[in-house]
Amino acid sequence: MPHLNLESFQPLSFPARCGEVEFLFQADYKNPDEGALIATRYKGREFFIVYKNGTKKLLKSDKVTRPSPNFILKHALLAYAECSGSPILDSNVDNAPENTHLKTHDALKSISYFAENFPRDREVRIEVGFGSARHLLHQASANPDVLFIGLEIHKPSIEQALKQIVIQNLTNIMILDYDARLFLEFVPSNIVGKIYVHFPVPWDKKPHRRVISEAFLKESERALRVGGTLELRTDSENYYRFALETFSSPAISRFDVRKNQEIAIVSKYEDRWKKQEKNIYDVTFTCEVESSEPDMSGNFTFSEGTIGRDAIDRLSKETYKRDWGFIHVERIFTVGEADSMIRLAMGSFDRPESTYVLIKEGSARYYPALPVRSSANLKAHILLDELLHG
Repeated sequence: MPHLNLESFQPLSFPARCGEVEFLFQADYKNPDEGALIATRYKGREFFIVYKNGTKKLLKSDKVTRPSPNFILKHALLAYAECSGSPILDSNVDNAPENTHLKTHDALKSISYFAENFPRDREVRIEVGFGSARHLLHQASANPDVLFIGLEIHKPSIEQALKQIVIQNLTNIMILDYDARLFLEFVPSNIVGKIYVHFPVPWDKKPHRRVISEAFLKESERALRVGGTLELRTDSENYYRFALETFSSPAISRFDVRKNQEIAIVSKYEDRWKKQEKNIYDVTFTCEVESSEPDMSGNFTFSEGTIGRDAIDRLSKETYKRDWGFIHVERIFTVGEADSMIRLAMGSFDRPESTYVLIKEGSARYYPALPVRSSANLKAHILLDELLHG
């Protein structure tokens, strides 16, 4: 992760601007000696960079709001150190110019893009965890009339895929840095032709972290058109047997199993496993039912009325659990002399989301972006609003 090790941390007078980078405000940890978050805006993106005061004085990314591609974060870190006069002892941040391939395409999308206006003009296929992107790029090149959405959370893999999209002049791929288990909830019903899950992490010791689950299968079946398929390809016998059990769970279920099937394009890992003579398993679920659209009514607006410090303190004293999920305060920050900010974990138990709520002059809003519009998050917001105004 990009970071700077500072000789000393020098605060700015906010708001401040350094070239194209804006620094909007600072949110201090409850113990100010521990560090702070600095609200940053660059290239239309708003996010936090973090100062951590410990054995080392580190300036780094905030995991919750971390921007992509990495160039944005690196540029913001260097800009803060320069503008504040904070001397750098060492870092893993280079000052290379922005990759020209990343400047000339619009394939990288945010989750809000899909939540607000999911593309419906053609068949959609989704690849979960595309890794080297060999399969994703091959399929997009071979099927120019199909829209491919590639999901990946590994930043270098994303940047390499974006580079290849430009080099190969592919206009039918969209890339998203997001958890696939949550993404499917935003996909309209009955529009997906194929969902590829090729060689996911087996998570043998933590099976609850697997992509494939009964909940994922249910969302996949809703999103798939009749005849559409969910395709798991794995070298893990444990994952293969787990998938068989999971794909058998619906009352009506059709799936096929194949072993060591040859496909047109393979990943570098599959090449390696074949040389090791490992078995490759394919388990393909086929959708046979048409689904209704999910109910996603509601919004993330807070009620009017002043929120007092006592309400924030009460909220932080316990985790509020319901059958749909939970709300838990992870951190409280101070902003200036009178305002506050809280970092929340909220939503479903198996797919929680961390988000920030800025409370300024007694009024609350999510910052720097709204939570993802999932059913559990909408319910969590209603509860949060009641607790803050109760």
